[in-house]
Amino acid sequence: MKYVSTIGIECHVQLKTKTKLFSEVDNDARGKEPNSCVSPVDYALPGMLPRLNGEAIRMAILAGRAMNCEINPESRFDRKHYFYPDSPKGYQITQFYQPIIGAGYVELPSGTKVRIEHAHLEGDAGKLTHFDSYSLVDLNRVDTPLIEIVSMPDIHSAKDAHDYCKELWRLMRFANVTYGDLYNGNMRFDVNISLAPEDSQELGTRAEVKNLNSFRSVERAVEYEIKRQTKLLEAGKKVVQETRGWSDDTGETTGQRSKEEAKDYRYMPEPDLPPVRLSTEFIEAESAKLPLMPADYRQKFKDVIADEILEILLDYPELASKLGEIDQKYVKNIANLFTSVLLAEEKSAEYLNTLPTANDLNELAEMNSKKELSSTATKEVFLRLFDPQMKGHGTRQIAKELGVIQENDLGALEKIVNTVLAKPETQKAQSDFKAGEEKVIGFLVGQVMKESHGKANPSAVQEILRKKLS
Repeated sequence: MKYVSTIGIECHVQLKTKTKLFSEVDNDARGKEPNSCVSPVDYALPGMLPRLNGEAIRMAILAGRAMNCEINPESRFDRKHYFYPDSPKGYQITQFYQPIIGAGYVELPSGTKVRIEHAHLEGDAGKLTHFDSYSLVDLNRVDTPLIEIVSMPDIHSAKDAHDYCKELWRLMRFANVTYGDLYNGNMRFDVNISLAPEDSQELGTRAEVKNLNSFRSVERAVEYEIKRQTKLLEAGKKVVQETRGWSDDTGETTGQRSKEEAKDYRYMPEPDLPPVRLSTEFIEAESAKLPLMPADYRQKFKDVIADEILEILLDYPELASKLGEIDQKYVKNIANLFTSVLLAEEKSAEYLNTLPTANDLNELAEMNSKKELSSTATKEVFLRLFDPQMKGHGTRQIAKELGVIQENDLGALEKIVNTVLAKPETQKAQSDFKAGEEKVIGFLVGQVMKESHGKANPSAVQEILRKKLS
């Protein structure tokens, strides 16, 4: 029997606000000591009350608009009850009944649309680190602001699951609402997978794989679950509804606990936070701040940049934004330099913090097009433009300092060529060329380049040599 897989994904996005969702504590704990970014609100000291961070509301609006979602004028917070060592309050503050972000969709590069059911704001739980005989609790992450994005079950393959998660990551980074640091858990994916017979009108029993933090892990976990569930069904067994963990090392999922339902959490309205009411004017004003999204750049550059190069650049909002400032006639050249030169450098992450001006990049492309810079020299000057010590030095000035500007004056080049042709050591090569040995032209061009200290334009030199020797 043939089975059809159905996949829904819940994505937790950590917002890049300066402080946490309900307290005035540093929200970015990357690289900081455990339990160093906490407040009495975070560790639930009796009597401490939450206070909502307004910046999280603004970022939620941008995130929603990035996913083509409706923004609800009124939203409310609720308590989701469960006991776990990384949740000191004994509940999580979330939005169950009235979330801030309504229905929308995410369009994949392939054109497939994945509907968004809703997205809600909530405070994160802490982090547990398990050892052989004990576990340690780090509360730095408690109540960092999250948006939990819930997709509809519109995904039917491991590749589309991968592409959806990656496009969601791009959207959130372009909207500038998250650092998007997957390694440090800024975005985490919970993937629900079920199988049903091809002609079935109902979905199968789902298993949820929790806390995946890479696109490749999402793809591999879905592939594994499809195989695992297929084997069970073909053997006449039932798939158990449960939460499963994923191991990158073994490439397998393992059962962790039975899947909870909403009733298990005893949701109730949060009594310490009032409803969030947003005016239409406020929503529109915040929505207007949304910058160009990946789909906008695909449309803008579809006839200029090759798809494979553009998809690489869309992983870097800074580069895509900079390309939007470049003269259209130079966009392709600069895009190629970004992908083949900049991103190949070990220090590329640092260079992204010191991008050159559009004027400098335009001038670089222009000098290359006019043969003032060779392709090698263009790459050398290009990388120097990212050096903080070169800030304020224009492209031409850097090229002069490096001594790489090519000589294009035909009169000056002809004098150098005449000098080289007059030398005894070039006489045999000249005779060989006249006798039909084309390859010796390379030797003669090399002699001219040597005489010009590398500043002659090789193509112009070759043209002059051919005319003189014909």
